[in-house]
Amino acid sequence: MREHGTVVIESGDRESVAPSDLPYRLLNDLNLFAVPRHAHWDPLGLMAVRRALQDALSLYGDLEEQRFGAGSTEGVNFILKLAGRDPSLKPLLIGAHYDGPPQSIGADDNASGIVALLELTRRWSVCPPRRSVWIVAFDQEEWGLLGSTALARQLQRDQQPLHLMVSLEMLAYTSATQAYPHPAMARLYGDRGDFIALVGNLTAIFKFAPLAHAMGRLVKTKLLPVPSAGRSLPDVRRSDHSPFWDQGFDALMVTDTSFLRNPNYHTMQDTVSSLDLSFLSSVIEALFSGLSAL
Repeated sequence: MREHGTVVIESGDRESVAPSDLPYRLLNDLNLFAVPRHAHWDPLGLMAVRRALQDALSLYGDLEEQRFGAGSTEGVNFILKLAGRDPSLKPLLIGAHYDGPPQSIGADDNASGIVALLELTRRWSVCPPRRSVWIVAFDQEEWGLLGSTALARQLQRDQQPLHLMVSLEMLAYTSATQAYPHPAMARLYGDRGDFIALVGNLTAIFKFAPLAHAMGRLVKTKLLPVPSAGRSLPDVRRSDHSPFWDQGFDALMVTDTSFLRNPNYHTMQDTVSSLDLSFLSSVIEALFSGLSAL
């Protein structure tokens, strides 16, 4: 047991630390996961990150492994199911991909999503949310969304209901400028890259609008409802939420808008030092507050 600020938590063989230690934990986790880790360009890096993530998530319960593909498309998703206060409710699925782009450190893409996922897991393991939460670390996102496609199809075959699927995709970069897939969007969302975006399918609007409102108390949050599974706007499909859209699930992406803001996207300059850790901390606090109440 350790004491951190005003919070002391003891939990069997594992330890949960206080929110006052969040910047230290984020930096520690980012340095662990922000390494080249692509299935084909950096397989040893991916193996090391996979093992570290497996060890980290296993502290909080029985960790399921979903293996998919063969040969060059082989991968493994990790699934941790945390019980909520009301297990009769449909679960939330919160995911992030742990593989990285080719020839990139991948700090924002997507070590930032993974460390947020781990932090939410730590908190929910001792402060259960209203609904049960499935924590999912996806593999092979950078090789065609293979891990999320495998899981979305499996859940559809099993007729497993979900309240909402949430993909955490690049959460830690801010900029004085912001681009958009359509120029007219600047008038609505502004020209500064200082917000977090929630991009969801239209059928999910009544679920993620309250989430955006709750998150907006802690971090500037913008909503983008997307019709027809985003097929008319391909840029909004480039993460693990889109296979869930295709299988008929309500799903959304939480993102700093990636390449529309971050010039380091998919380069070796996507390093931990380029990130805004204060912004990432605020995003995590906002996600914890908003998702816990859904």
